[in-house]
Amino acid sequence: MAEPVIEVSGLRCRYGEFEAVRGIDFEVGRGELFALLGTNGAGKTTAVETVEGLRAPDEGAVRVFGRDPRADRAEVRRRTGVVLQDSGFAGELTVLETLRLGAALTSRKSDVDAAVAMLGLDHRIGVRVKGLSGGERRRLDLALAVLGDPELLFLDEPTTGLDPESRRAAWQVVQSLRARGTTVLLTTHYLEEAERLAHRLAIMHQGRIAVAGTLLDVLATQRARIGFDPGPGAVLPELAGSAEFTGTRVEIRTPALQRDLRVLLEWAEQRGVELAGLRAHHASLDDVFHSVREEVLV
Repeated sequence: MAEPVIEVSGLRCRYGEFEAVRGIDFEVGRGELFALLGTNGAGKTTAVETVEGLRAPDEGAVRVFGRDPRADRAEVRRRTGVVLQDSGFAGELTVLETLRLGAALTSRKSDVDAAVAMLGLDHRIGVRVKGLSGGERRRLDLALAVLGDPELLFLDEPTTGLDPESRRAAWQVVQSLRARGTTVLLTTHYLEEAERLAHRLAIMHQGRIAVAGTLLDVLATQRARIGFDPGPGAVLPELAGSAEFTGTRVEIRTPALQRDLRVLLEWAEQRGVELAGLRAHHASLDDVFHSVREEVLV
């Protein structure tokens, strides 16, 4: 992995007797997009707030650019951009006034016109914030965050409220920033977003990281699936996976998708059997997420 921009080691965070984060470790390398996902109440928000320097860890260490993000908040903040779930804009300001104010408040040299063009807000620059749609406000959030090309970008549910077309446009913006070397820590409930954007990801559950790695690493924790209807009375060949029968339909969960699919197709060809409704696919991130959610950690 590239030089780490974020380093989290043994992080524990408590609210009274309740331990929200129970000893997690992860790193985010320079120029990488790392997605931190979590089941409900997993401690993801608390962990991210600690990395952002909004709260101190109860145990463990957090470093951003090699610094303590709370004790050295001014230095760390100078090099970062943040998209929060709710930015709380002044409704009476126009889009252009809001961006100019944002540019004035950051020490980074900022190009407001470039941010406007990047997020497709050109035709709305004179509109008051209170007159924007929810999706337009989200684009304004992102435009403010990318002013001055920050080295590190925190994206907290960046595409909430966006229609599919706007969401894809936002993804393109994030991908272009990443291509320029921006490091990104993403939290999202849209699993497709994490699959599309992340170099690596981690899923938190009950205060701990349940699974982490590249997308392929994470998907490999669950078996692939093959489904079909072989017709009545069919005796299946020997397969590496386990088969379940629902009526006439067969569902196979297999650790060897290519091998079992080849065996099935050869078997069907030799017997002249049509595998009606044949579907074969690797596990999805949704499969992994639901498997994690069903786990009970101690």
